Amino acid sequence: MTGYGKAEAVLPEGKLIVEIRSVNGKNADISLKTSLLPKDKELEIRARLASVLQRGTIDFFITWEPNAAESSKQINKSLALEYFRQISELQAETGCGHQSDIISTILRMPDVIDSSRKDIITEENWPVVSNAIDEAIAAIDEYRSDEGVSLYKDVTGRISTILSLYDEIEKFEPERISATREKISKAAEDLKITLNPERFEQEMIFYLEKLDINEEKVRLRQHCKYFMETIDGEPCPGKKLGFIIQEMGREINTTGSKANHAGIQQRVVRMKDELEKIREQSMNIL
Repeated sequence: MTGYGKAEAVLPEGKLIVEIRSVNGKNADISLKTSLLPKDKELEIRARLASVLQRGTIDFFITWEPNAAESSKQINKSLALEYFRQISELQAETGCGHQSDIISTILRMPDVIDSSRKDIITEENWPVVSNAIDEAIAAIDEYRSDEGVSLYKDVTGRISTILSLYDEIEKFEPERISATREKISKAAEDLKITLNPERFEQEMIFYLEKLDINEEKVRLRQHCKYFMETIDGEPCPGKKLGFIIQEMGREINTTGSKANHAGIQQRVVRMKDELEKIREQSMNIL
């Protein structure tokens, strides 16, 4: 959901620069960081941003760069003339001579220098400004799409890695069963306990059933398949992918708790690492 878009609206008095920035977020958290946008346009802009960008912490900026002539401060001539009239009358009544610096005095009077700014965005120029906003939205959406291609390659590649690691785990199954049997037999010998062969086999079956990871293997592969179907088939799969990742994590953790084998445990650690990277990347998927 990270992205950046920029566009400009050229007006006779200068230009407006529209910028949109976004980072990860569960919902569409939109902030209009400008005082130039008319209040009656704010809801419209929020709706347009949410419609296209869907989710994320989105900051919307509009800045104004006036032309050189427009950037200068204006003299309030009518007010300056009124000050001049009153000062002239005061001089006549008091008999004071004409001051050579009367103009500079007047220019220091309140509100003579008018630095106030008229409304830059008006109904007349709104179509031009609106088009620039659409261009900025399209630019950030394209930025996100380009990033999405890289994200897709990354997360789907990691899903393939997890499946490959589980295939490696299967190869350790016969060795794990044999090692478990030998470990229990050796413990009985060390304790000088004579085992009933039939009872021993029954207990081994019960014990190995508790360590069986076949169900976890089937469910994890199903979750991986569902992950791929979701990311390929839905326009905004981010939230659903988060839930699928949670389910994948449960199966991997259960496999680790049942591992009872160094080789399996090593693969589980690597799967957890891959899944955590998928989780981090999924936060940036709509």
